[in-house]
Amino acid sequence: MIQNLTEDQMTLLVIKALKEGKKTDFQKLLEELHPYDMATIHKNLPEKHKLRFLLQLNIPVLTDMIQELGHEEQLEVLKKLGREKSRKVLDDMDNDDLASLLDDMSPERIKSFLSGMKKEESTIIKNMMNYPSETAGRLMTNRFVWIRNYYTVREAVDKLKTFAEYAETINYLYVIDENRKLVGVVSYRDLLLADINAKIKDIMYERVISVSVLTDQEEIARLIERYDFLAIPVVDEEGVLQGIVTFDDIIDVVIQEANEDIEKLSASGKAIDFDTKAPVAAFRRLPWLILLLFIGLVSGSIISGFQATLQKVVALAFFMPMIAGMTGNTGTQSLAVVVRGLASKDINMKTALKLVGREFVVGVIIGAICSILLFAIAFFWQGSAILGLVVSLSILLTLIIGTLAGTVIPLILYKLKVDPAVASGPLITTINDIFSLLIYFTIASWFLDRLI
Repeated sequence: MIQNLTEDQMTLLVIKALKEGKKTDFQKLLEELHPYDMATIHKNLPEKHKLRFLLQLNIPVLTDMIQELGHEEQLEVLKKLGREKSRKVLDDMDNDDLASLLDDMSPERIKSFLSGMKKEESTIIKNMMNYPSETAGRLMTNRFVWIRNYYTVREAVDKLKTFAEYAETINYLYVIDENRKLVGVVSYRDLLLADINAKIKDIMYERVISVSVLTDQEEIARLIERYDFLAIPVVDEEGVLQGIVTFDDIIDVVIQEANEDIEKLSASGKAIDFDTKAPVAAFRRLPWLILLLFIGLVSGSIISGFQATLQKVVALAFFMPMIAGMTGNTGTQSLAVVVRGLASKDINMKTALKLVGREFVVGVIIGAICSILLFAIAFFWQGSAILGLVVSLSILLTLIIGTLAGTVIPLILYKLKVDPAVASGPLITTINDIFSLLIYFTIASWFLDRLI
């Protein structure tokens, strides 16, 4: 079976079918391929075979395949297809995918793309692009089935059959009144179990959970996760049904938001992936790293200020990287916990204080265990209980502070309406380095006479 083949093997099968020119065999091959597999094969095909492959696909199949490609590849395919076939594909594309494709284009190019489309479809896309990015208005699709509350189950089923191929999902039917306001929802399961002559108003759920066209995509993801929806309706300020956001679109949102947070946590700036060229990747990372470089000079100044202490007790230098590194590590761990929590739930003052308290206890426990270990290492290595006391007390205090810094800083940014992920791992690490060295050498200075 073709699904058990590797990508390279599937690509070779397609090339063979194209060369032999057997359309029937080629179509049978396509029937076993998922749109994602077709997109992968298209990317792997030698350039000389790509156009021939595309021309073998009908519009619905071609549209499904294109929607699995990246934006640059989508534009490349549309250019190869020619104006007429491209127009049909654009008309057939999901609204949200097309709006996303046009998002980064100039107004002139957008106008050029929309001019060849059906007026009804182009109007929908224009309206969607008036909404802010990353909101329900930009994610929604108008390809859903709506019914009236006075319909019978039979009438609802008949309409569902008529629009099944057009709709992006048929799991839910949305009930609207004469003003197109959302008043209820009926699931496909409800229709199957209801009497064929029953009225929709008698079986529909009136407590409909919906989102506004301006609702942020992360909030939509939280609602879908909370209620296990496969789709969620989108309404305007007057309660008029405008579209739906489907589960598969939210999966894309979750991946996108996770990637953005990873980029910010690692201070890598704009997106960097496996395909990013080395010079581009380097220049995207440089701004943050240069900033951290100058902040890191503070650490150097602290060490320089305690140079006399280091010269008198050289053993202090052995523990210095360990204390600074451990503090940065625990701060980054706390930061990751907070950012992940903020992405999945709303944080109020009570929750924030509970989280800070929990992380304080975590810092105390981790600090206590590490301080005991370091005391033992310092005592048996140097035979000095005072040195053991200095390093153990330092690690205890710095781990507590590091844990709290990794918790409090992103919470403060969140309160100030700043994306907490900008409190990136390297930044937290650098700040904690400064605190850890300052604490370490201050404590060492207090016990300097006894250390000597």
